[in-house]
Amino acid sequence: MSRMSNAHSFFRDKSVLITGASSGIGEELAWQLGQAGAKLTLAARRKDRLEGVAQKIAELGGSSRPVIVECDVTRDGDLERAVAEGVRAWGKLDVVFANAGFGVVAPLKKLTVGDYRRQLETNVFGVLRTIYASLPELEKSLGNLAIIGSVAGWIATPGASPYSMSKFALRALANAITPELRAFGIKVTLISPGFVASEIRITDNHGKLHTGSKDPIPPRMVVSTPDAVREILGAVARGKREQIVTR
Repeated sequence: MSRMSNAHSFFRDKSVLITGASSGIGEELAWQLGQAGAKLTLAARRKDRLEGVAQKIAELGGSSRPVIVECDVTRDGDLERAVAEGVRAWGKLDVVFANAGFGVVAPLKKLTVGDYRRQLETNVFGVLRTIYASLPELEKSLGNLAIIGSVAGWIATPGASPYSMSKFALRALANAITPELRAFGIKVTLISPGFVASEIRITDNHGKLHTGSKDPIPPRMVVSTPDAVREILGAVARGKREQIVTR
C-alpha cells in the first residue's frame, strides 16, 4: 500500500477540525481529507469561501458535507464554538489542524509594537486558543494535533522579524508540549513549510488580500499546495514529530 493510501486510510471517518480552511493549505487540507472520507469541520473568517469549499467537497459524493463555522482565532470563544459544532455533528474530534495564520513583513523601522502584537495574536495566541478549545476532545479520542509552523521558525530573515518571531514561538511551543500531551495519548506534529503556493504572500500586514499582486517568490522555489498537503497528511498519519516541507 502506498504512503498516500495509508494516509487516506488513517483519516477515513475521522472527525477533523481545520482552522484557516478558506484558502491555501487549509483549503487543500479540506479537499484532500474530503477525498479520504474524513468528517470535516471547517473554520475561517470568510464564511462565503468556506461555503464554496464545503460545496466542492459535498459534490464528491463519497464524503459528508463539512460543517462550516465562521471563526476568528483572535476572538475568545470562537474556537470553543467551532469545536462544539463539530462534536455536535460528528460525535467526536480526532484530529485538529491549527492552520490559521498570516504574515507581517517589513523592516524593523517601518513597524510598530502594534504590528508585532497583531502578528502574535493570530499566529501564536490563535494557535493556543485552538489547542485549549480542542484539548478535552482530543484527550477523549487519543487524537492528533498538527500545528502549522514554518521554516521561518528555524531561520529568521531580514524584513520578516514579526513572522519569524511567531513561528519560532510555535516551534518552541510544539517542542515543549509534545512530550506533555503524549502522556495523555495525544500526538503532536509540527509542520514547517517553506514556500508553498498560497495567498499568504499577497496578503498585507493587516490581513487584507490583494488578488492582483504577484507572488514575489520565483516559481522554482514554491511547492505546489497539493504536494505540500500530501506530505503534511502523511506526516500526521505516521505521528511524526515534525515535517519540513520544501523544494
